[in-house]
Amino acid sequence: MHTEVAAVLIDIESELRQMGLWDGEAPGEQALASEQPFAMDTLTLPQWLQFIFLPNMYRLIEAGAELPAKCGITPMAEEYFRGKGLAVTRLLRALEAVDELLSGAEDDYALPGRDA
Repeated sequence: MHTEVAAVLIDIESELRQMGLWDGEAPGEQALASEQPFAMDTLTLPQWLQFIFLPNMYRLIEAGAELPAKCGITPMAEEYFRGKGLAVTRLLRALEAVDELLSGAEDDYALPGRDA
């Protein structure tokens, strides 16, 4: 499962970059130390994905550690991106895939050009 999750994390990063939502500079330590869900008081959702979620997940995968048993990012992302006028379908599909992989649901994730 670590390999499948890693592949989806790469897709999430790629989508954030393609959408122009990848920051070149990390937020300050105080912003990253938020204890709110998704650091919603100090970061945007794309920043949370880039600076908290992705690095933490990559560390777990590289260490061969146990991955979270539950994940529910997609509803937050749908709400965050609602009305922003961005093409988010591929990003939402990747987030849904990581939610499903970590929460134990069937994975039917596939991007065009990628084997299912």
